[in-house]
Amino acid sequence: MKIKICGLFRDEDIDYVNEARPDYAGFVFTGSKRQVSAPLAQYLRFRLAEGIVPVGVFINAPVPMIASLYSNGTISIAQLHGDEDESYIAHLKKTCSANKTQTQFKVIKVIKGEALQKNIPVTAADYYLIDSGAGSGKTFNWELLNTKKIDKPWFLAGGVNLKNIKQAMALNPFAIDISSGAETDGIKDREKILQLVSVLRKE
Repeated sequence: MKIKICGLFRDEDIDYVNEARPDYAGFVFTGSKRQVSAPLAQYLRFRLAEGIVPVGVFINAPVPMIASLYSNGTISIAQLHGDEDESYIAHLKKTCSANKTQTQFKVIKVIKGEALQKNIPVTAADYYLIDSGAGSGKTFNWELLNTKKIDKPWFLAGGVNLKNIKQAMALNPFAIDISSGAETDGIKDREKILQLVSVLRKE
């Protein structure tokens, strides 16, 4: 099982994840207290330890913006939280795949937890991220996950923290995505990051 620490925007945040070594690190490019500019994200990304995959979080962003961040190496994966439809995803993947200098471009498409009560949409995205809502820091009814067969690797997000990470792991996602659960007073907390990654690695 893999783990992503999302919402990095300070040098210290990079220091903490470099020490903890999660599988993914997330940079938010949309309205959030954790939002980063393209130049800041590029600077922070190139301070990341080798092997930590950089993910960009977007809501209805222009395809050229994401493609630029991918082509200059700032991100390897785009995490889409908006109304991006299949034509958008196809256009994004085609545009980014034309760049042969980077690792293979991949897309995570977000599904809100309550949508599990309906049919999960077929998508060309490589992963799902199942969340209560972008940046809400709240859990959804995880029991809904037992009602669906999910046909792609999926990330679990929304309110995962030290108190419930083992419960989250028991759901057997491909990866767990943590942002506010790795913070104290809205700022990334070194000890929490180290502990969260340690819990997952020990299981």
